[in-house]
Amino acid sequence: MNRSPGPLSPAQQEALARLLEGISPDQVLWLAGYFAGLDQGRLQAAPAPRPAEAAPAVTVLFGSQTGNAERLARSLRSRLTEAGFDARAVSMDSYKTAELKRERCLIVVVSTYGEGEPPDGAKAFHEWLLGKRAPQLAGLRYAVLALGDSSYEYFCKTGRDFDERLASLGAAPLLARVDCDLDYEETATAWADGLLASLGRSDTAGARSPVVAAPAEASPAYSKQRPFPARLLENIRLTGRGSSKEVRHIELSLADSGLSYEPGDALGVVPRNWPERVDQLIAALGFSAEAAVPGADGVDVALRQALLGDYEITTLTRPFLQKYAELCGSADLTELLKPENRTALRDFVYGREILDVVRDYPTPGMAPERFVGLLRKLPPRLYSIASSQRADPDEVHLTVGVVRYRSHGLARQGVASAFLADRVAEGETVPVYVHSNPHFRLPSDPNAPIVMVGPGTGVAPFRAFMAEREALGAAGRNWLFFGDRNFDSDFLYQREWLEYRRSGLLTRLDVAFSRDDESRVYVQQRMLEHSRLLYAWLEEGAYFYVCGDAERMAPDVHEALLAVVRKEGGQGNGSAEDYVQQLHAAKRYQRDVY
Repeated sequence: MNRSPGPLSPAQQEALARLLEGISPDQVLWLAGYFAGLDQGRLQAAPAPRPAEAAPAVTVLFGSQTGNAERLARSLRSRLTEAGFDARAVSMDSYKTAELKRERCLIVVVSTYGEGEPPDGAKAFHEWLLGKRAPQLAGLRYAVLALGDSSYEYFCKTGRDFDERLASLGAAPLLARVDCDLDYEETATAWADGLLASLGRSDTAGARSPVVAAPAEASPAYSKQRPFPARLLENIRLTGRGSSKEVRHIELSLADSGLSYEPGDALGVVPRNWPERVDQLIAALGFSAEAAVPGADGVDVALRQALLGDYEITTLTRPFLQKYAELCGSADLTELLKPENRTALRDFVYGREILDVVRDYPTPGMAPERFVGLLRKLPPRLYSIASSQRADPDEVHLTVGVVRYRSHGLARQGVASAFLADRVAEGETVPVYVHSNPHFRLPSDPNAPIVMVGPGTGVAPFRAFMAEREALGAAGRNWLFFGDRNFDSDFLYQREWLEYRRSGLLTRLDVAFSRDDESRVYVQQRMLEHSRLLYAWLEEGAYFYVCGDAERMAPDVHEALLAVVRKEGGQGNGSAEDYVQQLHAAKRYQRDVY
């Protein structure tokens, strides 16, 4: 009598596992038929494997400033590959425009920074696609995932530009564009699920996995979803007496965290809201602090607890105002939100918070859970890391400009900066995670010269660069342009820069202090003063880095760089722009601007 074999021993299970490693699904089917024949006492030939169909080709094109769009694009490529597609992820700055006409399925993942600007790596492709040279794309299917920050006026504008332009060129959308706010993970995963469904792959195992972490990467024990409680070691005021600014040097312990970072990375800080502002908001709403509301994870908590740590309660965004206007029925808010009133809305939002709107436009009878439903989750704040892990293995350092001001009769303060400066005592912990920024890196060649432009707190990553180059014994020359308001009170890390200058690690140090006299000199003017030497460094292979304010400083420095190339290279406007674009394409012009 035939009977089925008994359970496999541990040794047999291990041997079988080794045997099945690397075997394709078709081969598994063949083996199943083979062993089924053995089980019935007859060896039957299993069917030959079916010839594999050509996998549909998909290009995931990304434009990323701080790395979020790139991580999402690469994770999406992994999901598409698991679902049977021939997928690739390509940065816009390395994509050959001639390929676009041959594409049949294009997925665009792109961020917007500042007021509607494309990421540095997407600028050339964005300009080309929106220009007259872009081809008709009637045979193309596409989808767009846009990343942004709804506190900015032109939220997700770059993604919208791509979506509208591809459609105008005849391409057919696979699904509607989705605009992601700072808390993008769940939205991006849902969008990816919809994309796979539209491509006919919604039943794959890969479609059920999140799109926010590449499967091939080892996940650290601590991450954005599970931040590490870093102990505060030092909180030192850097700005001197009489300064109009407050800047602090923060040192945190990463001992036993397993977290690692590179110079150029940022540290994500998970803050808590100002308790005084939380209490003022609850009082203005007329709610009980103990009212049960859904927390960020969906589990009910007391209202005060939720407003302290789960939700953004300060920044006014258009989505919040739109939803609040519908609730309170205010004709004034509704009028303000019309597209033609952008300037008036910008003026209204400036210096105001959610508390101001609640006080000026009350909504009697609104339930606490309804109000919480209007809020976005409290996003972490990113700070450029100001230390080298090679130099300080168990620490991470930050340079924090503390925000404090008064407007509309109320004291205001930065959510994370005041949290770090005022409300974390030495020895207490701060939830943190490492945010990798692959687009802001030291040269792989330790002999390559570098030029760093970092006014104010923008100097933070260059402190990390110098510590790293010193620890590595790098021979490359280093030139720093630093600027701030006053020499006596605002020369951040002055002693360290002068010591690096004396030791020879810092080859040149040029400074500009705009409030010391009436001349108002800025870093870009120092660049122009030394244009011949600066151009010579660039011609000798120097890497050019900029960190700091995206609204005014970064554009001014960019224009100064173009002026240097025009003057010293004897080039016209177009040639100078090509020269600077080539620097960027070669990863020799990198910016970390915010």
